[in-house]
Amino acid sequence: MLDYEKEAASYDASRGGEARADAAAEAVLALIPARAGRLLDLGCGTGTVTRRLAAARPDLRVTGMDRARAMVHRSAALVPGAILCADCRQLPFPDATFDAVTSIWLLHLLADPADRRAVFAEVARVLRPGGTYVTTVDKARSHDVGSDIDAVLTPRTRPPAADAPDTVTAHAVEAGLIPAGEGHFVGVGQGRSPRTTITDLGRGWFSTLPPGAPETTRFAELVSRLPDQDRRRADPVFGLRAYRKRGETGVPPHLP
Repeated sequence: MLDYEKEAASYDASRGGEARADAAAEAVLALIPARAGRLLDLGCGTGTVTRRLAAARPDLRVTGMDRARAMVHRSAALVPGAILCADCRQLPFPDATFDAVTSIWLLHLLADPADRRAVFAEVARVLRPGGTYVTTVDKARSHDVGSDIDAVLTPRTRPPAADAPDTVTAHAVEAGLIPAGEGHFVGVGQGRSPRTTITDLGRGWFSTLPPGAPETTRFAELVSRLPDQDRRRADPVFGLRAYRKRGETGVPPHLP
């Protein structure tokens, strides 16, 4: 897993920056009721999406939260007075505080099912009846865009996806949240080139193989033979799922 304390300074530049944040915020807001009053953005990172969520709806009171202090430092500069440093498994808010909760690229980091269940339980607790939770799903597979790079890497052994849609939905239902819609956004600027893929293979990404393993070296060699080593292939398309807390509220639920 990445060290997000160290990655904070370069995080946005390596993940599409402002254009990707625009796309993500627009897709997330499409799944959130227009009359929502308070929103919590879990794992808000550098705050680029959090800031857009707040700016797009002036009547929406947005709070961002992240566990990495370096990320909180950066996001607090973008959304002053609205960012907290805390753990998503134990939210520092009373029950039924928010009309909406969001998380962009959070659940895939939680390999332990107990951690995921804790997050969903906390999300359900702080949501008001009828409130909406919107989260990304299947992050790793979103990068499979049918490119020549994907064809080379197909035989690799993948780790199980903590944010697979069925897994996410099962946790949601267990916590008392029901499916309420789907969406997607383009990961602008995140298409992979053969050269960047080789670098990432060396970090141990893409598979359960450790860096330096013979199979990892073989995959890197095969990728190095592809044409246009510095040309980025198609951008990934990331999926979103929305879930609604059971019960009634003054805020009308989103209908997919």
